[in-house]
Amino acid sequence: MKENLPHYDTFPKLLERNAEKYGDRKIAMREKEFGIWQEFTWKEYYDHVKYFSLGLVSLGLSPGDKVAIIGDNRPEWVWAEVAAQAAGAVPLGLYQDSTLKEVSYVIDHSDSTFVVAEDQEQVDKILGMKEQLPKVRYVVYTDPRGMRGYKEPCLIDFKEVENCGRELEERDPELYPKKVTAGKMEDIALICYTSGTTGSPKGAMLSFRNLLTMAANLMEVDPKFETDEFVSFLPLAWIGEQMMCLSSALLTGFTVNFPEKPETVQENIREIGPNIMFSPPRIWENMTSTVQVKVMDASRLKRTMYNWALPVGYEYADTIFRKQNPGPLLKLKHRLAYYLVFRALKDRLGLLGIRTASTGGAALGPDVFKFFTAMGVNLKQIYGQTEISGISCIHREGDINFDSVGKPIPETEIRISETGEILSRSPSVFLGYYKSPEETEKTLAGGWLHSGDAGYFTGDGQLIVIDRVKDVMHLTDGTRFSPQFIENKLKFSPYIKECVCLEHERDFIASMICIDYPNVGKWAESRRINYTTYTDLAGKPEVLELVAKEVEKVNVTLPETTRIQRFLLLYKELDADDDELTRTRKVRRAFVGERYRHVIEGIYAGAASIPIDAVIKYQDGKTSQISTTLAIRDL
Repeated sequence: MKENLPHYDTFPKLLERNAEKYGDRKIAMREKEFGIWQEFTWKEYYDHVKYFSLGLVSLGLSPGDKVAIIGDNRPEWVWAEVAAQAAGAVPLGLYQDSTLKEVSYVIDHSDSTFVVAEDQEQVDKILGMKEQLPKVRYVVYTDPRGMRGYKEPCLIDFKEVENCGRELEERDPELYPKKVTAGKMEDIALICYTSGTTGSPKGAMLSFRNLLTMAANLMEVDPKFETDEFVSFLPLAWIGEQMMCLSSALLTGFTVNFPEKPETVQENIREIGPNIMFSPPRIWENMTSTVQVKVMDASRLKRTMYNWALPVGYEYADTIFRKQNPGPLLKLKHRLAYYLVFRALKDRLGLLGIRTASTGGAALGPDVFKFFTAMGVNLKQIYGQTEISGISCIHREGDINFDSVGKPIPETEIRISETGEILSRSPSVFLGYYKSPEETEKTLAGGWLHSGDAGYFTGDGQLIVIDRVKDVMHLTDGTRFSPQFIENKLKFSPYIKECVCLEHERDFIASMICIDYPNVGKWAESRRINYTTYTDLAGKPEVLELVAKEVEKVNVTLPETTRIQRFLLLYKELDADDDELTRTRKVRRAFVGERYRHVIEGIYAGAASIPIDAVIKYQDGKTSQISTTLAIRDL
């Protein structure tokens, strides 16, 4: 694959190659709309990109201009991104659930002159702050529903832009090929904004070389094929989805499928039966939770079969992890467990056709990892950052250690600094942060990418990531611990959605826990416990005891000095809209620590309960005042 890179060294050139190679004979994309899978061949993919690119040029898009894209995963997003690149411009993505403040910051910071917005909801966000975005000249919408009454001169339909492109091609048929040919491997392909765990997001500038060498090197150790099916449901603003949906798909020619809407993802995955899957931990954790709750509701026979099969799966997985050969009896038991239980579970989750699956973006708890391996899902942990085009390490086939993130991919060099920080060097390391030379210099000091993560290598060369360097904590007696490790073990419980371990330089470890509202609600209903809201349910003494049992299960698996001694159930979920989580659902520890300072102090002061008088903001923007009392549970 690498030998093709010098010639097909940009996304538009790879698209041109694929259109010539496959034409109308192979499906490049599918999108489910109105209950029907709509198909687009490679030739149709190419035509949409070409005419949209020429249309943008006819509207005044110049090389080096920035094009912001916001919306759900749709073919139009991908077409707009590659079209901008073909015109010599630089695309960037925004999370579809971003607040006005977040959208405004990224569009203004990136100097975007064009915005491609999916629908009326996203257009309203842009128009609502148009005065704050004086550089934006055009807002292109892809879904015309609800847009008929809009008369703003900056608004234009996606199809209308394509028609402008057709007219330009008639006048200058050689313009598009010239622009594609002019693209170079060192050009900026994308500005990918980081999740902003420690503050405002930073715009990582990634070249075509960065993105394509990463994809090619990854495929040397985790191959993808042109016959593969992939379902794209994670935000395209995230580097992980860019890595799969664009870099890898254009390089190998596999088919990308877009679900009808976020709520139908699981159903659509089952319909497609993908061969490859890449998801952050929260997706695998949610699937684990779903299985556990379904088993609780199943018949006695099914529960008995599951409770027999799971230990067999765990024993088989442990044998594989130890690189031992399962004996004939264990092989027979596992095959029986697979056909009686695991095969049906995989089918229900849409994982029956999976050849290789990866998890990344954050650490996946060992218990969840082991659960899927027991079921027969070939799950691998990956590691990387936006600044290294997504991936620097992955488990090798047959060499999986669920405590590690695998070994570096080809052309990637990793070492551990004197302070324990993970440093990387490869052709995939980014060009720098947009308009942030000081941050760039700090992150690339000494010619190495400073990850901000603490880690070490095992004797056989596997990288173990402990936590963020700044997040590794220690108690007053000097005991060091990783809050993320403990939190991941807690989130294996179907009743725990999120948790935050507290806090640096204290006498013991405490935690704030958010319940999994649907699962705990179902548990409460089965026991005829009445409740009205999340706050009401989290405040039930029975729920507190339920979660206490789950925490005690985790404590048994931890060293005595790092066990949770006190916890409480938070009155609301941690929310990205409240700046408590990033858009990739990473906890902003510093922010959460300050917002709940009085709660934390109450826990460590030995209080039995803490009164709360706070404002809750709902998804529709409305707010309400809430007064409650949080009970603290000792363990």
